[in-house]
Amino acid sequence: MRDAISEGYKTALKAGDKRRTATLRAVNAAIKDKDIDARGQGKGPLSDEDVLVLLQKMVKQREESLGIYEKAGREDLAVVEREEIAILGEFLPKGLSDAEVDEAIRAAIAKTGAAGAKDMGKVIASLKADYPGRIDFGKASGRVKAALG
Repeated sequence: MRDAISEGYKTALKAGDKRRTATLRAVNAAIKDKDIDARGQGKGPLSDEDVLVLLQKMVKQREESLGIYEKAGREDLAVVEREEIAILGEFLPKGLSDAEVDEAIRAAIAKTGAAGAKDMGKVIASLKADYPGRIDFGKASGRVKAALG
């Protein structure tokens, strides 16, 4: 994942795409910051899963900013946020559809042998392991609760 981001950055730089270059430069800087922080704690460089979490966090920040800009009527700034979200989205795995999420929840319940709401943590942990970055767990937790209840 790290290599794909670096290659995307180099390509954008050569093409003179300023928005893409700036966005991917920010991603690379965030990754390097996290690597340095991890090294200070005696850990190795970020794994692909950690980079994925970082990218998701960056997308979420931009979505929040987009909402604020739209409410304030700042379309010029909203356009920038939409472009950055699209660029970051290219490096994220494709999310599951609602039907696929429901099927994944059913499979996780069967796999873990969950019987009630007290087993919700097992089901969520199984989903996180099997579908990293592909499910919005804020929304999925309500569906898991409904499926178990």
